[in-house]
Amino acid sequence: MQSTNIAGILSNFKIEQLNEMQLASLDAIEKNNDTILVSTTGSGKTLAFLLPLVNLLKTAIKTPQALIIVPSRELAIQIDDVFRKMQTGFKVSVCYGGHKRETEENNLLQAPALIIGTPGRLADHIRRNNFATADIATLILDEFDKSLELGFQEEMEFIIGSLKNISKRVLTSATESVEVPNFIGLKDAVRLNYAHLVNENSLGLEIKTVFSADKDKADILFKLICFLGNRSTIIFCNHRQSVERTSEILADKGIVNVFYHGGMEQQERDSALCKFRNGTSNVLVTTDLAARGLDIPNIRNIIHYHLPQSEDIFTHRNGRTARMDASGTAYVIYSEEEILPDYITATATDQQLNDVNEIPEKPKWSTLFIAAGKKDKVNKIDIVGFLGQKGQLKKEDIGLIEVKDFFSFVAIKKIKVSEVLQLIKNEKIKNKKVKIEVAK
Repeated sequence: MQSTNIAGILSNFKIEQLNEMQLASLDAIEKNNDTILVSTTGSGKTLAFLLPLVNLLKTAIKTPQALIIVPSRELAIQIDDVFRKMQTGFKVSVCYGGHKRETEENNLLQAPALIIGTPGRLADHIRRNNFATADIATLILDEFDKSLELGFQEEMEFIIGSLKNISKRVLTSATESVEVPNFIGLKDAVRLNYAHLVNENSLGLEIKTVFSADKDKADILFKLICFLGNRSTIIFCNHRQSVERTSEILADKGIVNVFYHGGMEQQERDSALCKFRNGTSNVLVTTDLAARGLDIPNIRNIIHYHLPQSEDIFTHRNGRTARMDASGTAYVIYSEEEILPDYITATATDQQLNDVNEIPEKPKWSTLFIAAGKKDKVNKIDIVGFLGQKGQLKKEDIGLIEVKDFFSFVAIKKIKVSEVLQLIKNEKIKNKKVKIEVAK
């Protein structure tokens, strides 16, 4: 790829130059058939493999040329967003469970150059012959260790076995903890290890331990959130049931929060993450599903409510904060019955909490759900125009807008919600009456 093209793409992201890892990846992927990239979450891995990928795509080929396999739908959506923002002119389609298969099949009819997806859904499309595989020459496995850890080996083996003309393979991970299976077909892979990159470039991650005299730990969690104030915070639990229970306990104590786990419907997951991103809630309670693949800026605190089950999980959870030029703190809550592993105690300091439990100020934003999206030809400009003209909102009253395929979310100032809903209840977006309500 010409440097002028890279400069143009980087300007779309307001990035002046590539970091050390991204430059090395560009060079390695261009010069070698097989590359393994180990780099911590938040270091810019997505651009590190998408930039050299674009250089491999050919406009003359009208069938799929590259496949990216990821362990989660959120990671698939994130990579899709980055690729579209690059404005390369190449078509991309994203495929994942929870997404309407009919929609994906229609998207695949106009063959994209790049397909991004989760193992189960990609395997399903291949079995149904929904896209041609003959011209797919580049295979990227992003967070490949997580895909294996989640038990996707059988689907991945089927997918890769169906791709007969792969000439370039790129595997990425945040940790070097998993042996690469033979079915991936690596030969003399070049390894790039930049696991240290974020820690060197960031203001740093502090690790602090918080002791709970009670085995339950819920009271200490409440005290800790009061101590932290309304800074953006992710709380990690080990089980889905614990996530919902913890979220409910905090809500009962007056802490505004949202929860997120793999057992939720896609729209519920999108709604929770959107509320956390746009400031409707500063607290997200989640499983380790959120430890990878979610690109949410400016997360200040990580709370390990349940102890991580391995050092890798601890690393991935902490990777949500202290990203690149930001600082962050990870708090580990432990009870008398729990033994902290060496990888935590080695760098941790003790955090004492005072007895003043002042509930953090409530967020000033609320989120509206709009039952129309990209497939209805609705975009952000349409939503801003509609809320401005029909809802009489000023620009500063409207926050982050996220437009999905069939629905959208928009943050608006909480004090405006009742008035806006009253003003727009009989109005149409793009000549169509659509349901608009406070997002659940």
